[in-house]
Amino acid sequence: MLANEPSLWSLLLVGAAAGLLSGFLGLGGGLIIVPALVYILGFSQQMATGTSLAILLPPVGLAAVLEYHRHGHINLRAAVFIAIGLFFSAWISAHFANKLPQIYLRLIFGAMMIFIGIFIVATNWNKWPR
Repeated sequence: MLANEPSLWSLLLVGAAAGLLSGFLGLGGGLIIVPALVYILGFSQQMATGTSLAILLPPVGLAAVLEYHRHGHINLRAAVFIAIGLFFSAWISAHFANKLPQIYLRLIFGAMMIFIGIFIVATNWNKWPR
């Protein structure tokens, strides 16, 4: 539990930002919600991760998924098999993450964000229109 519960408006704002970026770019939980919960709203890393997973579990972006499906932009086979892998690996990793000090999780999370950012920029740099 947090010492000071975040306001309803701050929670709605985090959700709206994640929803906008999720609908446009397919990102929200790990990249938007978790850092916002930790660095803006004061959640522990474990609380932010658990809360993000709880947020995404019921809807999993249902409205956005339906819209992408309507336009034929969903590979159902890929989605099912990735979801199966995600289910089991998230369960196992959550078990271990809950045993680590949050500073390690924050450092790993930050390093992953940097790595992914560099990878995306590097693989698209030559495609930039000049």
